[in-house]
Amino acid sequence: MTEAVEPFISVVTPFYNTEPYLAECIKSVLGQSYRNFEYILVNNCSKDRSVAIAEEFARRDPRIHIVHTTSFLTQTENLNYSAAQISPDSVYCKILQADDFMFPGCLAQMVGVAHANPSVGVVGAYTLLGWKERGAIYLDGLPYPSTVTSGREICRQFLLEGRFLTGNPTCTLVRSDLVRSRMPFYNLVSPVEDVDVMFDLLRISDFGFVHQVLTYTRRENESIMSALRNINVTQATELIAIRKYGPIFLTPEEFEPRRRAIEHEYYLTLGEGVWSRQPAKFWEFHRQALAWSGKDLQVLRVAAYAFLALLTLVLNPLDTLTRISRKFGIRFP
Repeated sequence: MTEAVEPFISVVTPFYNTEPYLAECIKSVLGQSYRNFEYILVNNCSKDRSVAIAEEFARRDPRIHIVHTTSFLTQTENLNYSAAQISPDSVYCKILQADDFMFPGCLAQMVGVAHANPSVGVVGAYTLLGWKERGAIYLDGLPYPSTVTSGREICRQFLLEGRFLTGNPTCTLVRSDLVRSRMPFYNLVSPVEDVDVMFDLLRISDFGFVHQVLTYTRRENESIMSALRNINVTQATELIAIRKYGPIFLTPEEFEPRRRAIEHEYYLTLGEGVWSRQPAKFWEFHRQALAWSGKDLQVLRVAAYAFLALLTLVLNPLDTLTRISRKFGIRFP
């Protein structure tokens, strides 16, 4: 794509106390081979040197604009506030979280797919998950060389196979008209707001994909990731998705068996949570998740699955030991 036909992009990074990572994030944007963009940095009342770092880069590059929130916002509120800052002239929006970064060809390749295929509303690519000294390629579920897939098919793959292809906001590029058409962009009361918004966007647009690693998604912050794993966000996400979107994307013959299977696994997880003495925040999250999916937490059902989990523990000790070892990253010979 030549400079003469480069559509204008709004790149947005909300940040709060991300001093260790922010410079690397900003450098990755300024180092893009694609040049026609603005870069909006949204400070959410940071108390470390993040603002000073942002200001230093802004003095050197006029494409950078720093915006400050007037009060501290939650993560979702800050994402919505940041999305609302994009230029009315932008054709595409790229949210980049402050502890992540992009590889040099990210914008050019994502925009190339979107620009060549007007039906595409969301573009994804492989991402490199960074776990301290090791990494793993993620979002690699589409067969090569598929470039454009119907949004409906992407949603069906998630619902039927658990194949998650969009990742977090860092991993995707979205058409700006879709962002502007729904303000706030993310639903504030959804416990899985990034998944919800992707389902909504892919109901009305296609999904583009670049078969290259274009972003780095940091997983070194073990406190956040451990909290997510301990709360069992993945199981809750699948339950919410099947209940909210299963009737839309699946046939009745597909929907009912899949819903039952997901609910069984989900409540088994809650049953195990009884014996592992999960804290109050675990149960509060799942109350909210179930309410968002359209049903309340069924206490008697949790109790029944707690009994089932106990039977599994007693009758299948090897299986139980294997599951525990996987949870804590222990490998047995």
